Amino acid sequence: MWQRLGILPAVMLVTAAMALAVAAAPVSAQDNKSKKQASNLREQINRGTVGIISGGINGTYIRIASDLASVLDDGNQLRILPLIGKGSVQNIRDILYLKGIDIGIVQSDTLAFLKRQRPHARIEDRIHYITKLYNEELHLVAGPGIGSVQDLAGKKVNFGNKGSGTFMSSSIIFEKLRIKVQPTSFDQATAVEMARKGEIAALVYIVGKPARLFQEANAQGLKLLPVPQTPELLDVYLPSRFTNQDYPNLVPAGQEVRTLAVGAVMAVYNWDVQGERYAKVSRFVDNFFTRFNEFQQTPRHPKWREVNLNTEVPGWNRFKAAEEWLAKARVAQRPNLESSFARFLAEQGSNLRGGTEARNLDQAKDELFRQFLLWQAKQQSQ
Repeated sequence: MWQRLGILPAVMLVTAAMALAVAAAPVSAQDNKSKKQASNLREQINRGTVGIISGGINGTYIRIASDLASVLDDGNQLRILPLIGKGSVQNIRDILYLKGIDIGIVQSDTLAFLKRQRPHARIEDRIHYITKLYNEELHLVAGPGIGSVQDLAGKKVNFGNKGSGTFMSSSIIFEKLRIKVQPTSFDQATAVEMARKGEIAALVYIVGKPARLFQEANAQGLKLLPVPQTPELLDVYLPSRFTNQDYPNLVPAGQEVRTLAVGAVMAVYNWDVQGERYAKVSRFVDNFFTRFNEFQQTPRHPKWREVNLNTEVPGWNRFKAAEEWLAKARVAQRPNLESSFARFLAEQGSNLRGGTEARNLDQAKDELFRQFLLWQAKQQSQ
């Protein structure tokens, strides 16, 4: 009868709806809880993750960034995310505009280049540095039939990817040498094979020695060319050299190849000191500087042993958190420094007095302190 009156189906529908509502309630609450947990985890991970844009897979930048991750990663509180980059000029652009990029490794001459080109407004105010890292050497690797840099006139020379520090510096260097070449933009591994086959005359790669690409390369038909160290070039770059210890397959024992070098810099966006991104990078700086001695030990890249955190980079402004950390460290180390300086004066007293007795001590203090730093470095090495 209930069916005939149409009541049973209605009762069944109401009952089913109530059952569904009861079943849905706890699922919704659980879903909200899961969403909240996911949101908190996402916030925690992003708050502790520092993205570092570096260089190509065969270069030194990516190995330096990898060392940073190996030493400093401690879970969600601080995680280093090394990223493969496309060179110094592009790395600066990524720091400025790419989400998730906090720090980049670039050549020290990049900022001056961008100041002249002015592709980005107020670049010197927006990009600061945490520390100078090490010097990178210019590798000029030639194929068959090339004996000197002058032989490259009119020939194809690979400058690397456009936007890279190598491309930028190569353009400057050949212009200062007044040697016109035909620049190409192949990746470096491809360029090595092309040079070996004679498809290009040579390639330029600015990278910290020893570069894995040239350690692993078959040396047959390839050679490292010496780069002239002219006064015009030495106004911008540093003198350097390669030995058999650097590249046994490219430099004969007992010989050396002269070249140029440029500094590598850890660049950072100049975040607002009140912001979350500044706090994140500040935590990175504190951990990095505090544990710096771990980077100068095996199995870290040997270039870490060249790094002095106090080194200033001309034309750059130091990131505020880094400057404050170093200032506090200098205050803490002052008693030890004064004690070491007293020891230095005691050991070197007679020599120093003989050289300064006719001069005012204030006028001689810079020279004395320079000699002291050399003495201190020798004591530490011993």
